[in-house]
Amino acid sequence: MHIIRMLIVGLIVGILARFFYPGAVHLSWLYSIVLGVAGSILAGFVVKMLHPKSGEPFHPAGFIASIIGAMVLIWLGRVLGLTF
Repeated sequence: MHIIRMLIVGLIVGILARFFYPGAVHLSWLYSIVLGVAGSILAGFVVKMLHPKSGEPFHPAGFIASIIGAMVLIWLGRVLGLTF
């Protein structure tokens, strides 16, 4: 059940990141899910680096941080020359 929830939230985060990113970002549903999940993982690592002594194990970031993480991944993909 957790995997299905993760995929649904990843899809929502990926779609919102594509919507808020300036310019057109053409991705399929599957890549939107991957973008949302990867953005959440990236944001989780950044949050863990900012608060290393929180005592909590790594966990995915919150909803807004996940959208920002996905937007960073879109930007990074465009800088590296990947076509979106």
